[in-house]
Amino acid sequence: MSAREILADFPAGNPRGSWPAEEKAAELTASGTPATVVMDLSSDRLLVVRAES
Repeated sequence: MSAREILADFPAGNPRGSWPAEEKAAELTASGTPATVVMDLSSDRLLVVRAES
């Protein structure tokens, strides 16, 4: 797996679940930066990363 640019990160234990990360990814995508959410198990965080084309 190649290194990916992390655009934002959120704690996986957030009371709203993955919603904040999903909302940020949608906001970035709408502004022209394709983004997606992945889970980093080692840090227990949801990462918003640049989507691979």
